[in-house]
Amino acid sequence: MNALRKALADYFVVRRALGFKLYRAEKLLGQFLTFVEDRGEDHLTTEAALAWATLPKRGRTWAFARLSVVRRFAKHLRGIDPATEVPPTHLLVQQKGRATPYLYSESDIAALIAAAGTLRTPHRVATFRTLIALLAVTGMRVGEAIGLDRDDFDSVIGLLTIRNAKFGKSRQLPLHPSTVAALVDYLRRDDRPTNSSNTPALLVTTVGTRFHYMGIQPVFRQIVDVAGLKPRSASCRPRLHDLRHGFAVNTILDGYRDGREPGNRIALLSTYLGHVDPVSTYWYLSAAPELLTLVGDRLERHLGGAA
Repeated sequence: MNALRKALADYFVVRRALGFKLYRAEKLLGQFLTFVEDRGEDHLTTEAALAWATLPKRGRTWAFARLSVVRRFAKHLRGIDPATEVPPTHLLVQQKGRATPYLYSESDIAALIAAAGTLRTPHRVATFRTLIALLAVTGMRVGEAIGLDRDDFDSVIGLLTIRNAKFGKSRQLPLHPSTVAALVDYLRRDDRPTNSSNTPALLVTTVGTRFHYMGIQPVFRQIVDVAGLKPRSASCRPRLHDLRHGFAVNTILDGYRDGREPGNRIALLSTYLGHVDPVSTYWYLSAAPELLTLVGDRLERHLGGAA
């Protein structure tokens, strides 16, 4: 292991001790160091970082994200190797605003689950159908779902425990009986890999190991293509994480439609989703035109009553 690889391993130890998961950063920085090594360089330079960040030609936002990952590592490495160059923040400009959530309809989710049936093995089919459905009905993060252990699922009282999630937080999610039954069936499948007992993971690959975040994404894109789901705009493409967004928006919508107090519902939803601050949950108010319409109608009624 060369000095850069050793420094990268130490970097992940430090960051993960602070509660960061870094699944994507691990893959990207590994690719970046391979790029640096192929150039025959022993130190990180701004030129190499910029060349690598813009290499895939996938747009400014993607290049900005890649360069930001390198910049954080370079800041860490600078304390070890003074020859390290930290890329300036002005090199690439981030496009403002968050990506528009792709809000899946019930028929979209059904199409995804049906499309997962085209995967290669029955166990793989069952795993991705379970993952998609679990994200859709609980709103958990993708990393939280693949991080679940079998012991985190209590089928008796219908509860999932998410441990050491974002920022080191843990929480419990009550499950609908149908979700409990589906998870029980998944764990009891005859085609579950025999060596899966070697890992505590609830969702396992065809070789019985825990999933990695970056390994799931290509499979989901394949499922999306088979399902025939198309981007709704340049910034609104079907992503696996958007199943979480759909859960949040539908939960808020249900509260408005039922006439319940939206503030209390959003506060509860914030806790359920594992948001550190309810402000993050209020972002979903702008995620769907129907939500904005309902908010406007309620505000108009409130102001009319006050008058």
